[in-house]
Amino acid sequence: MSTQASPASGEAESAPAPGVPAMTSDRWEQWGDRLNPLVVKEVRQGLRTRVFWVSFGLLLAACLVLSLIAFANTHDSAYTREGSQYFFSFFICLALVLFGVIPFNAYRSLAREREDETWSLLLLTGLGPRRILLGKVASFLVQAVLYASAVGPFLLFSYFLNGISLPTILMVLLYGATWMVFLTLVSVCAATLADSRMGRAAVRLLLVGALLLSLFQTLTLAFVVTQERGSGFSFDREFFCGLAALLWVLVSNGWLVFEVAVSRLSLVTEDYTRHPRRALVAQVVVTFVGMTAMWWFLDRKDDIPTGMGFLGGLHLIFASLFMGTDVDGQARPLRAGTRVWSLLKPGALRGFRLSVLLLLGWAAGCSALVWASQGPTGGARLMMSIGALALYGVLYLSVALLLGRLPGSGRFASPVSVRLLYILAGVVGAGVPPLLAAFLGLEGRDELLNLLNPVLGTLNFGRYDYSGSGGLKMTPELLLCVALVALLAAFAADRVLADRERRVHQQ
Repeated sequence: MSTQASPASGEAESAPAPGVPAMTSDRWEQWGDRLNPLVVKEVRQGLRTRVFWVSFGLLLAACLVLSLIAFANTHDSAYTREGSQYFFSFFICLALVLFGVIPFNAYRSLAREREDETWSLLLLTGLGPRRILLGKVASFLVQAVLYASAVGPFLLFSYFLNGISLPTILMVLLYGATWMVFLTLVSVCAATLADSRMGRAAVRLLLVGALLLSLFQTLTLAFVVTQERGSGFSFDREFFCGLAALLWVLVSNGWLVFEVAVSRLSLVTEDYTRHPRRALVAQVVVTFVGMTAMWWFLDRKDDIPTGMGFLGGLHLIFASLFMGTDVDGQARPLRAGTRVWSLLKPGALRGFRLSVLLLLGWAAGCSALVWASQGPTGGARLMMSIGALALYGVLYLSVALLLGRLPGSGRFASPVSVRLLYILAGVVGAGVPPLLAAFLGLEGRDELLNLLNPVLGTLNFGRYDYSGSGGLKMTPELLLCVALVALLAAFAADRVLADRERRVHQQ
């Protein structure tokens, strides 16, 4: 009898509650399993802090006082146009929280885990660095939603005071939310940059300065948008293309920063560079496709590929500062699936090759669009200037790797040392030629003396010389010399990195 009663009792225990379908119960259990438990923990912990309740109370009190002032000033008027002023006032209160308190608290949350050495305990839960960072970012976004929901009715109240259009309000809120998410991701990534106490103090100081600067810049931009263009915008093609480009810049760089933070918290035995390098490649490809579509949509203007050529080149040079200076070799579990074309795998050799390909490929693509806009004659100087910027990036990255990774320079072989050498080589290359020209009594931006100058050289290749033949200050032969020097240095650095990786794997 006992053997027959046990199945019945088991079925009774597993049966759903009366009135709740079994399928609905299973679905809620699946959603509960998928939900990051760290989100619930961080949200509950954040809502119990004094910082949240003080900030929330002051925010509500300030908005309430402003709304009472607005009511007192406008209730006797038949028609007012003060909505833009009060919207900006409410936005200032919200910006102090969203662009200051939320990002800094996100930084402190992760930095405290590393300072108190509780990060290893989080890893023991089996979540992994990606889910842990996602949980922390999501928890602070939930807090931001609570702040925004409290100020939302006051922002809508400013619309009924006239003087500001509803599309303007929605646009400011959309890009403000995107900017807040980007700052939160940057703050989380900043918490992974330093390991020593002095390094953390320096990062904290730089982050506070950057957040204050971004707050003032955001408020300035919001003031211009709401006060000067608050009544409406001319929604033409250029306006929508500019909004789409700005949104993509924030979203793509936020994704890249998050992947960098995850890779820095991953183990050396993991494929920690795959996701950030894949994010960078995807960003470059999608940006080039979008730039080409925008260039075609806006009547093939040459200023689009020219501006994006310089901005994208500087972005890739900054990315190569970290991607091309990785450690030598790989962990043993990753070596089996590594091939020549495995550029997403860890190691300085593959990071250097990917940096060179992205820099030269971006310059070639933007130069092709400039050539299609102006032809080979009209766009020659712009094409040479864009190409020179990429070649200088390759050259000075190669020089830094050669100085730091040569067999006899083991003291400077660490990634941090190579990055400092990269910056130092660029500063020397940009500063010494003008000083030498002044000492020799020549012009400060002399073409031949500044041929390898990353700043003046890029500017010289883009200058006109109306007294010379063809109107070009710098000839294509000089650019060919720069290309030859850069490619020779890149080949030497590639061979040095390959030899160091071979010796590391033999140990």
